[in-house]
Amino acid sequence: MNSPVLSRSEQKREQILQAAKDLFCEQGFPNTSMDEVAKLAGVSKQTVYSHFGCKDDLFVASIESKCLVHGVNQEVFSDPTMPEDSLLLFAKHFGEVITSPEAVTVFKACVAQADSHPELSELFYSAGPQHILGLLRDYLTRVSELGVYHFANPHHCAVRLCLMIFGEMRMRLDLGLDVSDLLDTREQYINETVEMFLRAYRVR
Repeated sequence: MNSPVLSRSEQKREQILQAAKDLFCEQGFPNTSMDEVAKLAGVSKQTVYSHFGCKDDLFVASIESKCLVHGVNQEVFSDPTMPEDSLLLFAKHFGEVITSPEAVTVFKACVAQADSHPELSELFYSAGPQHILGLLRDYLTRVSELGVYHFANPHHCAVRLCLMIFGEMRMRLDLGLDVSDLLDTREQYINETVEMFLRAYRVR
């Protein structure tokens, strides 16, 4: 299947997003300017502002695009009749997002600068974790309505599933530790996590 052909404007937007992600990860949000993003993307500063009104908007868009690239979007939650398949697919994609070098780098940067730049953590949480939890919560609500599974507090259930997916791998990555010994069993861990989650909320 061929990838959709992007318009010239869409291509420039993608160039800007990639440049922004690279710079935010390399030198942090406070130390990255829109001028630098424009230069790395090979576009004018005016073009950057025409696509993204300010650096905050660009940061949020770069985080959201990271989720989309890995398939964490509304399409994953389109069918409430098949939660076994949908949640397994979500867990796989979400697991890839949270263990990617970019995600770990940005998270560490937010934590390191939480005192001096708390707004950065708020932007990251809103565009990343909060957005994903919202999609998952709404999906679990629709699944509950069918009566096979019952999620009394869909938000709490969404939090539980996401944190279980983090697992030992993400804990180690946040500490800068080696995870090579976990790679072979990561898929099994994800599969068993989803199975256990659904079993706990299945209507008896």
